[in-house]
Amino acid sequence: MKPFGFFAIGCLAAMSTAHPRATLRADHWVAAWAASPHGPYPSGNPSAQPDLSSVLENAEAVDQTFRLIVKPDLWGKSARLRFTNVFGARTVVIDDVFVGVQSSGGNVAAGTNRQVTFMGKSEMAVPAGGTAISDAVDLAFVKDPADRMLDGRKLAVSFHVVGASGPMTWHAKALQTSYLTAPRSGSHGRDETDSRFTFTTTSWYFLDAFDVMAPEGTVVIACFGDSITDGTASTLNGDDRWPDVLSRRLHAKYGARVSVVNAGIGGNRVTSPPYSAANPVAGGPSAVERFERDVASLSGVRGVIWLEGINDLGAGVKADTVIAGMKDVAARGRARGLKMFGATIVPSLGSTTAHGTTEADAERQAINAFIKTPGSFDGVFDFDLATRDPATGGLRAAYQPNSTIGGPGDRVHPNRAGYQAMGNAVDLDTLAGLFARR
Repeated sequence: MKPFGFFAIGCLAAMSTAHPRATLRADHWVAAWAASPHGPYPSGNPSAQPDLSSVLENAEAVDQTFRLIVKPDLWGKSARLRFTNVFGARTVVIDDVFVGVQSSGGNVAAGTNRQVTFMGKSEMAVPAGGTAISDAVDLAFVKDPADRMLDGRKLAVSFHVVGASGPMTWHAKALQTSYLTAPRSGSHGRDETDSRFTFTTTSWYFLDAFDVMAPEGTVVIACFGDSITDGTASTLNGDDRWPDVLSRRLHAKYGARVSVVNAGIGGNRVTSPPYSAANPVAGGPSAVERFERDVASLSGVRGVIWLEGINDLGAGVKADTVIAGMKDVAARGRARGLKMFGATIVPSLGSTTAHGTTEADAERQAINAFIKTPGSFDGVFDFDLATRDPATGGLRAAYQPNSTIGGPGDRVHPNRAGYQAMGNAVDLDTLAGLFARR
């Protein structure tokens, strides 16, 4: 298996059937939503996940339909979907793909469900290690991509897995309720009601990107990192991770000229041994290993905000190793023409986990000093300063209670209030250069 290969089925068809504005206004594809795949289900760190042992039998899908709920950060009249089988062990066959506006629960707003094709066909076969990109689909319900009434609306992406899927590539920590039918229940993506979607999940499967056609000059910013970017301890279905907070601020300033996507993975590290789907670890491939696949491959990406390193320290990795990995990724990003922005690691001193020791905190401070050194990155956002209690050196008490499942929190992951402080700590002027006309 080639775990990071791309099999871009449908690419040419998607481009050739793009919305007519593509020629008139030099429109191009930009990522409006993304979710980094990190391993075969169930390896990972989901939040508030129900017991799916009787729904996903033997850890695979069998002749059943998924209805994944995703929130585009940008809307467009023409869209395409990207599916991945990067951690699969055999070809997965998917058919009857539909996309429509979520109304409530697993229901699709009447009249919005649109069928998605792949090189003109309703079925696609994605080989192990591969990726499939759909044809362009006309979203007739999007009259004006800048319509503020679309803000916060979500899409229901439905697809049927033909037969048995084998190991499923997934993103565990969606923090978003999605829906699926019972095993061996057939294809129901065309259904507008959720009557057959009797089960819920808080994860995303197979789908890893949603692109829209947008005018030239639209800026995509990828937020890259671990569980603190992925949103651990934020609110289920609340869309209050720090990238969500940043997105709302950027849209208030730039309108439809920007899209913020989340490339975080719970448990991820900057550096770690080479990843193997046969022997997966919950945090997935390291940032060094997955950067091209999960960030650089995103359509239209121009800037990257990177917050990571705490899991390396929890595993006993020293600052010098983390810094070397950061230098490597930053250089590769710049070589691709991306602006690389660093974010200081938030405090975890006093946590009962391995992240909370004074030794780990000293290493964290050494990494933060590197991040803030001029030239290390194209700009720096001081999340440490925004969340640290100056009296204790740990996470501020107001940012500790866990707002996903209750309880006192772990002193590592901020809650909703902490994520708001982080999202508000991003200086928009530092990002202004991304929006300069080229």
